[in-house]
Amino acid sequence: MSNSEQVRGQLAILREDIDKVDAELLRLLNQRAELVLKVGELKKANNLAVVHADREKILLARLGAENSGPLPKEMVVQLFQQIIDILKQLQR
Repeated sequence: MSNSEQVRGQLAILREDIDKVDAELLRLLNQRAELVLKVGELKKANNLAVVHADREKILLARLGAENSGPLPKEMVVQLFQQIIDILKQLQR
C-alpha cells in the first residue's frame, strides 16, 4: 500500500468520525430547539419577554469558562451566540 493510499484511508476514517459527530450535533441542536419551543410557549402564556439578555450573558460566560479547547473561548462564544440567535426565532 502506498503512502497516498494510507493517507486516503486515514482521511476516510476521520471523515466518517466527523460525520458521526455532525449527526450527534444535529440531534442535540434539535433537542435544544424542542426545549426552546417549550420555553417560548411558557413565556407567551405568561406574557414574558422572549429575550433575556442577562441569561444569555451568563450562559455564554459559563460556556466560555467550561471550554477546554481546542476551540478558543472566543469561537465557543461566537458559536453559541449564533445558536441562541437562530433558536430565538422559534420563540417568536
